[in-house]
Amino acid sequence: MKKAKPLPLDKIIQNQGFGTRAYCRALIEANDVMVRGAPCDDPDALFDLADLDFSIEGEPHRYRTNVYIVLNKPVDFECSQKPKHHKSVLALLPSYLRERSNQSVQPVGRLDVDTTGLLLLSDDGQFIHKNTSPKKQVDKVYHATCKHAMDDAFLTELKNGVLLHDENQTIKAVNARALTTHLLELTIQEGKYHQVKRMIAAAGNRCEALHRLSVGEFSLPTDLAIGDWRFLEL
Repeated sequence: MKKAKPLPLDKIIQNQGFGTRAYCRALIEANDVMVRGAPCDDPDALFDLADLDFSIEGEPHRYRTNVYIVLNKPVDFECSQKPKHHKSVLALLPSYLRERSNQSVQPVGRLDVDTTGLLLLSDDGQFIHKNTSPKKQVDKVYHATCKHAMDDAFLTELKNGVLLHDENQTIKAVNARALTTHLLELTIQEGKYHQVKRMIAAAGNRCEALHRLSVGEFSLPTDLAIGDWRFLEL
């Protein structure tokens, strides 16, 4: 991989989403920026990007060519950059992540507004494609609270395949198991509109609540509070 060339400090700070070039220069000149633990008041000072850590007004940061984020999504947030009826999940991130200059940070796939749990976000197009393309057959694991008690026939139908409304082919769960009489663990690989809820309805039940636990190799950290986020270190 070709090594990235050194960049001036003001451009580095701007790339990471901390404001316009002029604003970043003013931050540096005001001695509000430290690089690798040392103060720097020269906006034109050049730095290698590899393992570059810096702080702005005392808050530590690390230079990231791309960002990979795990978020514990609450209800009443839309997985959209242009939400219609509720706030965007991007509002749960700090402004510098929403304003990175290379490419917009966006949800990796979508969760319904009333669905909670694991949501990945990134500005890396290849990462997004890898984890959303149906051809990649990425497992997605959900916990669904069902209105009616489940039986073996219900689980078997989900695994054998159900026909969703307005679809021409049946769709199968990778796995379906009852954790309690009303709590279903469902694994799917597609990402169709309201898929889990529609599959449960097609099998004769109703989804009352939905929570995603994992997408592929990524699982929701047990210590990540609802509405909180953290970086994934890939």
